[in-house]
Amino acid sequence: MTPDTMPIQTISFSPDAGSGSPGLAPDIAAAALRADRVTEQLQAVRQEIGQVVFGQNEVVEQALVSILAGGHALLVGAPGLGKTLLVTTFGTVLGLDARRVQFTPDLMPSDITGSEILDEDSGGHRSFRFVPGPVFCQLLMADEINRASPRTQSALLQAMQEHRVTIAGTEYALPCPFHVLATQNPIDQEGTYPLPEAQLDRFMLQIQLTFPEASDERAMLLATTGAAQTAARQVLTVEELLAAQAMVRQLPVGDRIVDAILTLVRSARPETTDVATVRDAIAWGPGPRAAQTLMLATRARALLDGRLSPDLDDIAALARPVLAHRMALSFAARADSVRVEDVIDNLVERLG
Repeated sequence: MTPDTMPIQTISFSPDAGSGSPGLAPDIAAAALRADRVTEQLQAVRQEIGQVVFGQNEVVEQALVSILAGGHALLVGAPGLGKTLLVTTFGTVLGLDARRVQFTPDLMPSDITGSEILDEDSGGHRSFRFVPGPVFCQLLMADEINRASPRTQSALLQAMQEHRVTIAGTEYALPCPFHVLATQNPIDQEGTYPLPEAQLDRFMLQIQLTFPEASDERAMLLATTGAAQTAARQVLTVEELLAAQAMVRQLPVGDRIVDAILTLVRSARPETTDVATVRDAIAWGPGPRAAQTLMLATRARALLDGRLSPDLDDIAALARPVLAHRMALSFAARADSVRVEDVIDNLVERLG
């Protein structure tokens, strides 16, 4: 075992029944077997999603990483790129109770979280009854989230962070698991509002969708305009997804990877960086939640690829979707057409 892969915590999977030996080796062997089974299931999930969603392999991977790590994702792209189709397909394939909310300027917070209504029984007795909103599901698709007012967007904050909502002083727990996959149109389009920074920080990844390659678009054209269309089928159960999420948190991480995550996140903050570009171009940088997110996301990506420990390639692949929406450019940097993504790429290169 090389220093890069030395674990900073032991794998806590219990050995299979009948393995007998209490030593470390049986635990690792059992963990590897279980990880292999989970990886096979996840590959089947990716394949099934690929039957419906064409040409978005990286987007599918990042969305899966977000869910495996127990988080939420923000899908950003122009209309017509398949964001809504991607989310509905995820709900079907992962076996989740999925709901969809179309965000519009007149949407109110209670339209999402639910509200109390006054009931009157046959005897004339009146009482309030809570009517749950669409947030009471396992996978919420917040479609075009930035077309609603900031007040309504913020109604999701407690649900996303604490997995519960408070209505009239009473807390109501949300189902488990609970994930939000929100779609967002580019903020320079008509009728859009920027998301509050506090809400952006609750999204584990911000996933950018671009136009597909010509070959993928051709396959999409042929598959979706005929008499019969392929429909997604369920691959995982909720219990299997929860088991995979638990496994992600138990994967060991090498000291070098932990140090690389800390170095990357701290170097992206003007207050703690030694990189002149960051001090000059970044107004505010990522907080501790970014490091936590990157740690979980790299583990999830490793498991998705059939590995028991993340490496530097995982950090490089996930740095942009984890950090970009948690950083803001200074006025001077925007005037000079500096891009946050370029700053992040430079910091990743410095990791070696």
